[in-house]
Amino acid sequence: MKELALVDKLHVILQHLKTVFVSKDDIIDLMGICLASRENLFLLGPPGTAKSALVRGLANQLDGKTFEYLLTRFTEPNELFGPFDIRKLREGELLTNTEGMLPEASFIFLDELLNANSAILNSLLMVLNERIFRRGKETRPLPALMIVGASNHLPEEEALQALYDRFLLRATCENTDPAHLQEVLLAGWKLEQPIASHAGISTEEVQHLQQLTHQVNLDHIRPIYIALIQQLRNAGLKLSDRRAVKLQRVIAASALLCKRMVAIPSDMWVLRYIWDTTEQREIISGIVNAAITTDNEITAQHPRARINSVPDADELYAELTQMLFRWDNPESSEADKAAIKDRLRYLNGRCEWIANPDQRQFVMQPVDQLWKKILQENER
Repeated sequence: MKELALVDKLHVILQHLKTVFVSKDDIIDLMGICLASRENLFLLGPPGTAKSALVRGLANQLDGKTFEYLLTRFTEPNELFGPFDIRKLREGELLTNTEGMLPEASFIFLDELLNANSAILNSLLMVLNERIFRRGKETRPLPALMIVGASNHLPEEEALQALYDRFLLRATCENTDPAHLQEVLLAGWKLEQPIASHAGISTEEVQHLQQLTHQVNLDHIRPIYIALIQQLRNAGLKLSDRRAVKLQRVIAASALLCKRMVAIPSDMWVLRYIWDTTEQREIISGIVNAAITTDNEITAQHPRARINSVPDADELYAELTQMLFRWDNPESSEADKAAIKDRLRYLNGRCEWIANPDQRQFVMQPVDQLWKKILQENER
C-alpha cells in the first residue's frame, strides 16, 4: 500500500529522536502513537528530565506552527488564545486575533498544565476534547495534530481532574539510569550545539496518517478489548465510555505503525499507559500483559508490546542484595562505592513505583540497609 510509506517516514523521525534522547524510547513511541491517532499525551516527571526537550524534538520535525506555553496560576485566556482584535472591536465585532497563538498551531505543548485556572479551564477542555476554539460567539475548528501536557505532579483539585482526563495516554519521565549517564552527557552536549532544523514530515502527511488510522479494522480484537475494559474497571480504574471509545484510535495507530490495516491483540499494549495514579501502573500493566500474551503473531507485533517498563520486584531485590555484598567487600574501591551510591539513588526511586505494598516493603529492606551503611561510613 503506497500510503504506508508515510509510516516509514514517521519511523525515521522516531528513531532519530531515540538516538538523541537516551532511555526515553517508551515516551517517543507514545508520541508516535498519539501523533498518528490525533490524541493527547500527558508527561509526568520532575524538572530536568527532558520533558520539554522531547516535545520540542518532535515539533522540530514537523513543518507546521508550534505553540508552547508554561502555565501559571495567573495565566489569562489572552496569553493562550490571543487578544481581542481592536480593529474589529471598533466595528462592533468581538473577535480574537489568534496570529501566532494556540488556535493556529499544528503542535501544542502546555507545560505545567495543572497550573491551569478557572479562567482558561473551559476553553482548554474544548480544545483538548473537541479540537474547537470557542470564545463568546466565535467557534472555529483547530488544526492541532497533537497536544502534549506536562507536569511534575498529578491533579489534586476536582476541577483539574477533568483537564487531566482529556489526556488519553500518560507516561512518566524519570531521571536516566546512572549506568547510561555517559550516553546522556554525550547526547546532551550534542543538543547544546546549533542544529539546522528541518521538517521531517508535513502536516498534510500527518493528517493523512491520521485518516489511515481510522481505516484500521478492529473487528477481530473488539471482544477481547471489551473484556479487558471490564477487567480494568473491576480493578478500580475509572474508565469512562468516552475514553474507551477514543482508546480504539491508539490501538489502531499501533497497528498502522506496524504497517497493518487489521489490529491484533498485542496492539492493546497502549492500555498500559492509561493509569490515573502512579500506584495503578503495575496493576494495569499486569492486566494488560495477561490479555496480550495470547497473541501468537509475534513477528507482527509492535516492539513496545514485548517490553514492560514497570519495575520487577524480584530483579530489583536481586540487584540490591548484590550491591550490599559489593559494599561489604573489603576489596571494593572508593570508585566502586561511589558507583553504588549513584545506582542506589536511582533504584531507590524505582522501588517507589512498585504498587504491591508488601513487595515494596520487602525490596526496601536492602535499600535501607545500604543507606545505613553509607551514613555510618560518612560519620567516620
